[in-house]
Amino acid sequence: MNRTAIVIGAGFGGLALAIRLQSAGVDTTLVEARDRPGGCAAMWERDGFTFDAGPTAITDPASLAELWRLSGHDMAEDVTLLPVTPPFYRLNWPDGVQFDATGGGGALRAQIAKLSPSDVAGYERFLDYADDVYEDAWRRLGSESFPDFGSMVRAAPLLLRHQAWRSVHSIVSSYVKNERLRQALSWGVLMIGGNPMTASGVSSLIHKLEKQGGVWFAQGGAHRLVQGMATHFERLGGVLRLGDKVARIEVHGDRAVAVCTVSGWRGEAEAVASNADLVHSYRDLLGHHPRGPKMADRIARRRWSPGMFALHFGIKGNWPGIPHHMMLFGSRYEAWLKDIFDYGILPQDAALYLQHATVTDPSLAPEGHSTFSIMAPVPHMGKLPIDWNRVAPVYADRILDEIQHRLIPDIRSRIVTQFHRTPTDHARDLSAHHGSAFSLEPRLTQNAWFRPHNQDDVLPNLYLVGAGTHPGAGVPGVVAGAKMTAALMLKDLA
Repeated sequence: MNRTAIVIGAGFGGLALAIRLQSAGVDTTLVEARDRPGGCAAMWERDGFTFDAGPTAITDPASLAELWRLSGHDMAEDVTLLPVTPPFYRLNWPDGVQFDATGGGGALRAQIAKLSPSDVAGYERFLDYADDVYEDAWRRLGSESFPDFGSMVRAAPLLLRHQAWRSVHSIVSSYVKNERLRQALSWGVLMIGGNPMTASGVSSLIHKLEKQGGVWFAQGGAHRLVQGMATHFERLGGVLRLGDKVARIEVHGDRAVAVCTVSGWRGEAEAVASNADLVHSYRDLLGHHPRGPKMADRIARRRWSPGMFALHFGIKGNWPGIPHHMMLFGSRYEAWLKDIFDYGILPQDAALYLQHATVTDPSLAPEGHSTFSIMAPVPHMGKLPIDWNRVAPVYADRILDEIQHRLIPDIRSRIVTQFHRTPTDHARDLSAHHGSAFSLEPRLTQNAWFRPHNQDDVLPNLYLVGAGTHPGAGVPGVVAGAKMTAALMLKDLA
């Protein structure tokens, strides 16, 4: 009899896991509450414009291509990845200073020399550090699960070697002295829910991933990538149930035996994996079993990553001078981060992450028009329990003021369509605890063994995948985590 598995949630992690299981001959059913796959990688079509909820960039395309190669296929059958033309990111400060982050080589060194000539040599040393971290912390530890504390002890020498107890900003600061260059080399961890001042220094490998693999964008939007993954999963014989929310994971003794949905469907399986929010998985789907409430309470008391306020708008005109990605810093950095992560304050001087997708893929807007999406990290709902229905329009207007001042002076007269998404929307649509955009905050005491394990410690045939488990958030992280979880499941199902 064929082996069977059920995966809950068709986000990047759930899809990657389901593809790996199905490729290995496990009859896999993927159950998704929404009417299309994607999870956080949702999409909206408004007035002829197409907008992605995220992610905005693909930085490790090889890990995605591997999902097709497992069965002798080519990712190009279903997905076209477009290179983001350098600069990969343009960093901009209120006084007009800019820094273009490219993939390396002479262009990047010229940017560093322009910003801070005395830091060029220090940047070279930082690159050596990032290369070492990539080899040790990503290629080795990033592909291993941490089932017990002994596995953490065995990893300790590598973590100590790379000073993992220090923050990303602290590590960067030991190599370069210019504060803006420090921001340029540390801010990326924000896009996986981390605070540059507290996230472990090993997260510096983000810079290496971008430099080595480039930055890419899926033609048609990130949702086309998840749709391609879903198409490939079904090609392999997998079953995708859309629009059917899971109500509970049925448990007998210490075994998960079935998944039940609100429609009344019940599917039995030898193994169950959840790509859903951690607290939701334990509190709601396992609320009838002692393991559920106990684990949900333990996880809920941990530090959660911020929420995200997203403003999407389509406008008249083309803007070839605005790159695909920009980071518009405010007047503060460390104090702004404290407001978001520690104090639960909605700061006046928001730092804004901008995506101008139509500069890479014009098909996302009508001819002669452009799409823009602005993401602003905000405190999660547990730290800032405000009425977003009241606050959101005011906050969106404040963001437009900043874009008008720094990029597009007549932006309001050009807007064709506009809408926003808040942590409240994220909590409602994805059952995200506190409306967090990236699950648990990535810091040393919440990484590796300290993060919820890829295999549950009490229910041995229940597994986790996605941003909340090891190695963490971001497309490379959840895809690597799916590989890790698949290895555990296939070993147990053998």
